[in-house]
Amino acid sequence: MNKLDEDYQSLLKDILENGVLSNDRTGTGTISVFGRQIRHDMSNGFPLITTKKMAFKTMTTELLWFLKGDTNIKFLIDNKCNIWNGDAYKHYLSNRSNSTREDNYAEKIPIGSIIRPYTMEEFVEKIKSDKDFSIKWGELGPIYGAQWRNWGGRFDQISNLINQLRENPDSRRLLVSAWNLEEIENMTLPPCHYSFQVYTRELELWERVDLAKNKGVKVYTVDSLSVNGGMIEKIKNQLNEGGVPSRSISLMFNMRSSDTGLGLPANIMSYALLLLMLAKQVNMVTDEVIASLGDTHIYKDQIDGIKELITREPYSLPTVELSDRIVNDISEYTIDDIKLVDYKSHPKLYLPLSN
Repeated sequence: MNKLDEDYQSLLKDILENGVLSNDRTGTGTISVFGRQIRHDMSNGFPLITTKKMAFKTMTTELLWFLKGDTNIKFLIDNKCNIWNGDAYKHYLSNRSNSTREDNYAEKIPIGSIIRPYTMEEFVEKIKSDKDFSIKWGELGPIYGAQWRNWGGRFDQISNLINQLRENPDSRRLLVSAWNLEEIENMTLPPCHYSFQVYTRELELWERVDLAKNKGVKVYTVDSLSVNGGMIEKIKNQLNEGGVPSRSISLMFNMRSSDTGLGLPANIMSYALLLLMLAKQVNMVTDEVIASLGDTHIYKDQIDGIKELITREPYSLPTVELSDRIVNDISEYTIDDIKLVDYKSHPKLYLPLSN
């Protein structure tokens, strides 16, 4: 059963039927509602929607970029991920000088003439090939990666989260924020998904026994032995020795602004993958991923595509497998450590991106 696609389609219908027309910073215009939520039980499959083909590797690359603490688009471009190109190019156009060129251009420019900016294609090529240019114009400021891994130039929120999950998993402070008021003005784009919180709970004994069966760990069962206090301890010891998780972990991310047609499916996928990676780091089993949405909108130029998506019948959800490679830091994962399995979807659906 694929409840995720059904819930997503219901949300899109809600916006179309109940949304109000709004202006926005891009000038495109939106239809929006406020305060919505989507929940997904990870035991039902990996939450990658099937009603349009999703660029799984692209979004995975972006998450790995965040976890490295990187804020320059060169890593993304080098790995064929172009989702931040528009924001970087817009920043370049707004901040370049009309009368000077910081690099050697192929043509001779007459003295006193106005120098045209690079086209988007030329800009991307310069990021790839010119180190000095990429350092200056590929930098997006202290966005997600900087806040996650180096808040205020001094605090690694991701490492702190993982340490707290190991040492104090019942804490109500298992939270990471990207909304740094002191640095928002220096960001090319303020964070849309501005924070996330994780929650863990102890698994029931029967849940751990079921996990043990799936992992091939042999344990005493109630079918073969009477269960008393002493026997329960023996079963727990077997589970612990077999490395069977004793807790589940859920993640809720919060969005001030949700491009529901284009961005939200990618955000859900990205945070679900982050949840899998966190669970791997602390030997827990994933439970729920939850999207909590503020301004929940569809851009006006996406409406026709959204109406088509709503008519599509969902397929079964895929799964994602992480390699068993031991990493010292979560940032050491690579695209080769992450495998998407049994993904079937409808064709790609073109929805414009507004920058």
